[in-house]
Amino acid sequence: MRNMTGAPRFLPPKIIEVIIADLVFNVDGLIPAVSQQHDSGEVLMMAWMNTDAVRETLATGHVCYWSRSRQRLWRKGETSGNVQRLIDFRYDCDADTILLLIDQTGAACHTNRPNCFYHAVRPDGVVKLTEPMA
Repeated sequence: MRNMTGAPRFLPPKIIEVIIADLVFNVDGLIPAVSQQHDSGEVLMMAWMNTDAVRETLATGHVCYWSRSRQRLWRKGETSGNVQRLIDFRYDCDADTILLLIDQTGAACHTNRPNCFYHAVRPDGVVKLTEPMA
């Protein structure tokens, strides 16, 4: 997260643990996290976080998720270079969904598109709004 001057500002462990205690995780120990580009408002993707992913994200300022398919932490961009730098961490009124305002480098979607929400339902069917980035 960043302060008003743009300097990095990460949370101390004590505050991180207070936040984790406030969040409501599902029976699998996960919470949905929606990432949104901080300056444009574009919704980029949705993924899951567990307590370790929340802890790492808040401690480092680099977004980390829980990969359900790999059953391990997934540090966004670790293989693709398409990293997400945390600008603001928010959660909803029920504390059961996270909103990550981020600064995305490269494609957010694993299909190499700018975001994961490129399927649009139209009267004549589904269209793809974007193609993979070059």
